[in-house]
Amino acid sequence: MQANFIRMKRRMIFLKNALKSVLIISLLFSSQAFANTKEENSGGGDLKTEIKEYIAHHLQDSYDFSLFSYTNEKGEHVYIGAPLPVILWDNGLKVFSSSKFHHGETVAEVDGNYYALYHNKIYRTDAQGTITYDEAHHPTNVKPLDFSITKSVVSMLIVFAIMFFLFKSLADSYAKNGGLAAGAGRFFEPIIIYIRDDIARPNIGEKKYKKYMNFLLTVFFFIWFLNLLGMTPLGVNVTGNIAVTFGLALLTFLITNLTGTKDYWLHIFDPLGSSMPWFAKIPLYIILIPIEVLGIFVKPFSLLIRLYANMQAGHIVLMSLIGLMFIFKSWIGSPLSFGLAFAISMIEILVALLQAYIFTMLSALYFGFASEEHEHH
Repeated sequence: MQANFIRMKRRMIFLKNALKSVLIISLLFSSQAFANTKEENSGGGDLKTEIKEYIAHHLQDSYDFSLFSYTNEKGEHVYIGAPLPVILWDNGLKVFSSSKFHHGETVAEVDGNYYALYHNKIYRTDAQGTITYDEAHHPTNVKPLDFSITKSVVSMLIVFAIMFFLFKSLADSYAKNGGLAAGAGRFFEPIIIYIRDDIARPNIGEKKYKKYMNFLLTVFFFIWFLNLLGMTPLGVNVTGNIAVTFGLALLTFLITNLTGTKDYWLHIFDPLGSSMPWFAKIPLYIILIPIEVLGIFVKPFSLLIRLYANMQAGHIVLMSLIGLMFIFKSWIGSPLSFGLAFAISMIEILVALLQAYIFTMLSALYFGFASEEHEHH
């Protein structure tokens, strides 16, 4: 028992040191990227504006997997990364590499059509890349259906692969060792048991919790790993993308309402039950039923906004602190900004786990509402 405790303690120390190293490397990469941004835009605009533009660019999804960029001796921008496939439906399927855009600097020609990247969206245009606007200064160019493999999609595929091989190895170790976890599975097994015994069972109930366990485990580790991936030098802000959090919340919404019992729907459309006669309930139901129906949509909406806002805010604060290093330009202010950024990064590791826990806990709570059953006498 003592030997197992010592091994677990060593693993935790190793994990802590590894996370610190990753955070320091991430901060250094971000600092270098800020320096490159300042150098590239030194010809126009003030530094604060450049920092705001860099933060806005960092928070957006992109059609290439760029790590950083720099300006060579010839004054050319050199991007370090990899292009991703662009998949459009514009009177037929159009597939080409995002390298044709040259990071938004050129127009891509595909099968006689021309496409331009404008504010991180693809529009059909002409050979000169002309973008027309309406009175509200919104582009009026045709925007084709976009099914591209973006940076966020690649990140989700990476997390999918990690989860698949990680938990497949855990299942294999159970089969080989008679129900005992081995290797990395010893670290994740207590987390799985915690989700089962302290989240699923108390909130859903002993009779029905098992049918929701697959989703709860998947969504917890999926959000947690994506949040951690955003803390690496890759700098991927997946859970800070409202489209991703909307998709996760939509799954919770569908599972909740498609598996809802008769008592769940009676509680929404007949909340007072048989305690009052119908003629007395009708005036109250004019108010109560719309509120209950609205609650069906408010619950998943709170899920997507909470996860999106917290992760988005964390990235904004972190990148802003790094940007302050280039505003202070002093031996006191810059190290102080770096130290604060490192402290915020440590807090973000906790937030990454906390947001995964909250999303899973609330989903289990909603599933518990949907699976409730009452004894009718």
